[in-house]
Amino acid sequence: MLSKKSIRTKFVIQLVPASAVLIIIFSVGLYYFIKASIEDDIKSQLIGQAQYEATKNKNGERFRSIKTLFNVNGVNRGVDINPTRVQVVIETENEITQSSFERIKRKNKEFLILYYPMADTKASYVKIEKDITHTGVLLQKILKSILIINLIAIFLIIFYAIVLSKTLMSPITTLTRKLVKMNEGFLAPIETKNLPLEFEELGCSLNKLIDRIQTFVKYQKELFIGIAHELRTPLAVMKTKNEVTLMRSRNSAKYIETINVNINSINDMTTMIGNVLEIGRQEGAQFEEPKKLELIKFLNGKIRDFKLLANKDRNVKIIGDLQPQEFETIMQKTLLVHILQNFVQNAVKFTHQDGIVIVKVYRIGKSLAIDVIDEGDGIDESKDLFAPFKRYGNKSGAGLGLFLAKGAADAIGATLSLKNRKDRNGVIASVVLTNEEIKSQ
Repeated sequence: MLSKKSIRTKFVIQLVPASAVLIIIFSVGLYYFIKASIEDDIKSQLIGQAQYEATKNKNGERFRSIKTLFNVNGVNRGVDINPTRVQVVIETENEITQSSFERIKRKNKEFLILYYPMADTKASYVKIEKDITHTGVLLQKILKSILIINLIAIFLIIFYAIVLSKTLMSPITTLTRKLVKMNEGFLAPIETKNLPLEFEELGCSLNKLIDRIQTFVKYQKELFIGIAHELRTPLAVMKTKNEVTLMRSRNSAKYIETINVNINSINDMTTMIGNVLEIGRQEGAQFEEPKKLELIKFLNGKIRDFKLLANKDRNVKIIGDLQPQEFETIMQKTLLVHILQNFVQNAVKFTHQDGIVIVKVYRIGKSLAIDVIDEGDGIDESKDLFAPFKRYGNKSGAGLGLFLAKGAADAIGATLSLKNRKDRNGVIASVVLTNEEIKSQ
C-alpha cells in the first residue's frame, strides 16, 4: 500500500496527473486535427466540383449523370444526386462575389452547402449541397476511440508509475534495510558495485560512516578496558602497600612512605579521571554549533598562547609559519583548539633542549593543512598512536591525548597524521581541513 508519507506516493501523484493532462491535450489536438483534415478534404472536393460545374455551364454543356436545371423567373428546380445535390442558380437577386460554406440540419441530417460564384454572370452561382451526416458519425466514433485509448493509457501510466517508483526506490530500500539490521556486532560495509551510479556516492559515504563507527566502537572498548586497568593498578598498589604496612608495627618513616605512595597513586587516579572527564567534555563540544571563523587570524592568536606553554627550563621556542593571508571557515573551534593544543603540547614535551617547534599552515588544493613540527626522537610509524592508553617514549602521561585529538578530528571532518621528519629527527603532526569545511575569501 502507498502511504501518504511515502516518496513513492508523491512520485505517483505527480507523474500520473501530469501524464494524464499531456495525453488529454494531445488527444484533443489529434481529434480536432482529424476533424479539420476531413472537413478540408470535403470542402476541397466541393470546390473542385463547383469549378467543374461552372465551367461546363459556361460552355453550354450538360452531363448525363447530372441534370442541371436553371432558375427561371425566380423559380428553382433541382434534382438530388446522392450524396450530393448540385444546383445552378442564374440571375438571382442576391449577388455572390466569393465562395462560402454553410451548415444546416434537416430531418436529423447535417448538410454542408457551398455557394460558388460564376465568373461570367454576377448574379449567377453554383450551389452544391452535400450530406455530411456519415462524416459526423465517423468523427463521433473516432472521438470515442480516442477516449477509450486515453482511459487505457491512464491505467497503464498508473501501473508504470507504481512499477517505476518501486524500481527507483529499490536502492534506497536496500540501503535502509541494511542500515536497520546493523548493530554494534554487525557493521559490515555496503556493497557499492551493485548500486546504481546515482547511489554510489551515498553508499561510499555510508561506508565511511560505518568505518568511523567501527573505529569509535573499537576505541571505546579499548578506552573502558584501559580505564579499568589504569585505575586498578594504583588501587592495587595502595592496597598492597597498606596491607604490608599493617602487618606489624613500623616507625613513622615507614608510615610516611606508605602515605606518600598512596598520595601518588591518588594523584595518578585523579589524572586519569580528569582525562575521562575531558573525553566527556569533548563529546559535548561536538554538539557545539559551527560558526564562521577567520582561521589565519585565529591561529595567529593561538600561536601566541602556545608560546606560553613552552618549557622555559629547556628553552623550547614556538615559531609560526602561516602562508595564506586569509581563510574563512565554518567549524566548531573548540574541537580544533583541542587538536592543536594536543599537538603543540606533545611537540614541546618531546623536543630536546633549545629546540624549535614550528606551526606551519599552508594550502593543499582547496584544503588547508596545519603542521606542528618538533625536534624530538621521532616515532614508530607502524604503531597505532591514536589508540587510547598507548604510551611511547619515556615521557609521562595517560596516553589519551592523541585519542581525544582523533575523536575531535572525526567530528569536524578533518584528517590527522603523524610521520617522521626526513630532514632531521623529529615528528610532523598534521591536521588537514577539507574544502567542505573551508571557504576561501
